[in-house]
Amino acid sequence: MKDFITVAFFTYPSEYVILKLLLQQEEIDYFFLNETSSSILPITIRGKGGIQLQVNRKDEDKVLKIISDFESDASLNIV
Repeated sequence: MKDFITVAFFTYPSEYVILKLLLQQEEIDYFFLNETSSSILPITIRGKGGIQLQVNRKDEDKVLKIISDFESDASLNIV
């Protein structure tokens, strides 16, 4: 895990559900720090930096592009 870096922060799991699917489609290894804790102690997670998306350093640019495309695609907005 030493080659993994944080590329994004989230407050709620609902904010990244679709993103998880996009990363899986691209076969990118990832994990979310504090994901389980957010369900148990949601208030304390904000003090720990929220839920952090971690990816391998070699995939950073590809993941940032996926996130950017996801955020700019109006058809994928969560209501």
